[in-house]
Amino acid sequence: MINPLPHEKGFHVSWDQIHRDARALAWRLDKRGPGEDGAWRAVVAITRGGMAPAMIIARELDIRLVDTISVKSYDHQTQADPMVLNRPDADMMGDGDGVLVIDDLVDSGKTLEVVRALYPKAHFATVYAKPKGEPMVDTFITGVSQDTWIFFPWDMALQYVEPYRGTE
Repeated sequence: MINPLPHEKGFHVSWDQIHRDARALAWRLDKRGPGEDGAWRAVVAITRGGMAPAMIIARELDIRLVDTISVKSYDHQTQADPMVLNRPDADMMGDGDGVLVIDDLVDSGKTLEVVRALYPKAHFATVYAKPKGEPMVDTFITGVSQDTWIFFPWDMALQYVEPYRGTE
């Protein structure tokens, strides 16, 4: 029996797919905010993976106040303890009420746990979610298994790949 390497159980996401999935997330969030007519006050992207989905969601929901929170939780492909490097203006954020915090993926939930402690009333949404992280996210689009590695388009380049079972 051939055991695949960790990166071989991969879910490859194209630019088109992340765009479709982020729009689907926006539709799910539409008119569900605490503001008048279910509006959201602001979008905050968790850098770097949350930036593309947050931009799409802000456009779809016509939210003009967009910011980022920088959290480092990976060293290449190795997960580490999350560390907040930069955060939005405290007056704008408050306790997070009416703010959508967006990321591409929730894996273990440790990054969202750190951000949720800062903004307990924010609504946390991700495009993709793994089982360990699901309790930390309020809304997501697609669930994937814990042992799946997601290859996002901003991390990829087009190149030839050897066949899985060999060349004969």
